[in-house]
Formats: sequence, C-alpha cells, structure tokens
Amino acid sequence: MKLAVYGKGGIGKSTIATHISVALAKRGKKVLQIGCDPKHDSTFTLTGFLIPTIIDTLKEKDYHYEDVWPEDVIYQGYGGVDCVEAGGPPAGAGCGGYVVGETVKLLKELDAFDNYDVILFDVLGDVVCGGFAAPLNYADYCLIITDNGFDALFAANRIVTSVQEKAKTHPLRLAGLIGNRTLKRDLIDKYVSAVGIPVLEVLPLIEEIRLSRVKACSLFSMSETQTSNMVDDKWEEEITETSQNSEILNSSLEEFTVSSEQKKATHVLNYICDFYLNIADQLIAQPEGVVPNPLSDREIFELLSNFYLDSGVNTNNNSESKINQSQGSGTIFENSANKEDDSFAWI
Repeated sequence: MKLAVYGKGGIGKSTIATHISVALAKRGKKVLQIGCDPKHDSTFTLTGFLIPTIIDTLKEKDYHYEDVWPEDVIYQGYGGVDCVEAGGPPAGAGCGGYVVGETVKLLKELDAFDNYDVILFDVLGDVVCGGFAAPLNYADYCLIITDNGFDALFAANRIVTSVQEKAKTHPLRLAGLIGNRTLKRDLIDKYVSAVGIPVLEVLPLIEEIRLSRVKACSLFSMSETQTSNMVDDKWEEEITETSQNSEILNSSLEEFTVSSEQKKATHVLNYICDFYLNIADQLIAQPEGVVPNPLSDREIFELLSNFYLDSGVNTNNNSESKINQSQGSGTIFENSANKEDDSFAWI
C-alpha cells in the first residue's frame, strides 16, 4: 500500500506522517517513509537527526545511479520504520519537484518499492504540480491534512482537485481528511459535507504533539520513556525505603505529586497515540476511498466565507450586525453570481 500525504504548508504533515508510519509499524507492517521536501526533515522525528538526502548521495556518486546501494539512502528509524529523504537544490537554484521524481526513479531501480508493506510519501505543502505530484502517480491513497480554518481547507480543496485529475489515469483514491491542531471541527464538517469525502480523524490541540517534533522523538517513544521512568522511580523508591524511611515519610507529598504528574503525562501520551493507531487501523482495512468532486474556487470561497459571516451574525446581536443585515442578504460574490466563468475578476 502506498500513501501520499499532502496539505497546506506548516499544517503538521510531517508530524502526522511520522506517527502514522510508527502506528503502522506497531501493527506489524514494514514501512518506508519518503520525505519529499527540500528541507529534508520529514523523518527527523524518527531518526533523531537529518539523514543524508538522495540528491546529496547522487551528487557524491557523480549521478551514477548504478553506484548507489539501498544502504546509501535508506536509514532505519524508531519502531523499525525505514526512512528516505529526497532533499533538493539550494533555495532559488533548481526544481525540488524534479528531485522528487528522481527519488522515485532511484528507489524503483533499487527495487525498494517491493520490499515494504507500506510506502508513505510526505510531500511538500500543497504543491501538486510537476515532480511534487509524482507521488500521486504511485499512491493507492491520498491523505489530506487540514485544520478547522479557511486557508488550510482552501488548500485541501486544491489537492482534492489534483486527486480527481490523477484518478482519471491512475488507481488513486482519497482516503480522507485528517484534522490537526483544532478544538473544533465545524468548518471541516461543512466542507466534507459539501464535497462528500470522509474524515479519518481529528487530532486534538495538545502541546505534546508539537513537543515531539521539537524533541526529535515520536510520541510513541516519549510514552515508552515516560513509562520506563515511572518503573525506574518506583524501583528506586522500594530499594531505599528501609534505609530512608523517615525521609520518604517527610517527602511523601512531594513524591506523590511527581508520581501523579508522571501518570498524567503517560496517560496523555497514550491517549494521543491511540488517535494515530486508529488511523493506521482504518488504512490497514484498505478503505474504499473516494474520487472526490472538488468545489470551484468561487464555490469554496463562498462556502468558507459565508461560514465565518454567518457565525459572526449568529454571535453578535449588536446594532452594527443589524445594520449589515439590513443592507442586504447577498454575499461577497453577489456581483459575479451570474458569471459562468471561474475567473478571479470578482476579487
């Protein structure tokens, strides 16, 4: 199974991709994650360092593909997940999309595609043209990461358009949306209702998710470390109990507080990990997926804009709102409502 993860830049794709890879590995799958971004930091949370990139390795070999071996470009990360980073040219000095295409070409020549149960492409931002669209040519499913906001859902709709186009010539399906870093999902629900695509999961807005990226450590690994520390602390407490009984009694309240905080932290980490395991289970079940029908740019703007405008009217009963309502019930698209073309003349 091949997965392509897309979404607005900075939405948390790499963090989610990493944890889906680990979750799939926890379910017994052999997983390869391919970072398709010149930043080459997709697998950072799995390996703990920035691994050498495909483009750097090819440069060292003077671009002789026959001199490159799997061990030159594939590094094993946490949970047994194998990792590859495409890399890219220096900023302003070439096409990163071309490098993604060359990465796929090289891995196919190395027969790497045949050695894994799951290959996950973590793709730069919402760029779905040229080489950055190459993963869609190989993927069975596309996953789109979004939040509950205007910009991310607009970007998601552009990706949906690309999936629809690629599905005409490839056996590609959209597995669904994954909501990230949000306390609400009302706008997500409004969009998927209009387009007819599933939501695999909506991840909570919890600081530990961001910290995993900062610590270059997956939440699964953090959970294991936290549990191990709790066991070590309890063992040390039992060993010293007889010789330091008075000290333990005097500091019992402090120790209880520390222990409670550790248990709380472990509970939170396990709670978050269950979200990713749920996504993995849905993917392992090989969902039917959909060939989506995206909204036009005009329609998506109207849908999202009207949601915010309606929310403002519903939550504000002041005189200004009443004045705005009395001026008419038309939308910002009213002047172009009768135009059949999809130009941006109305902006």
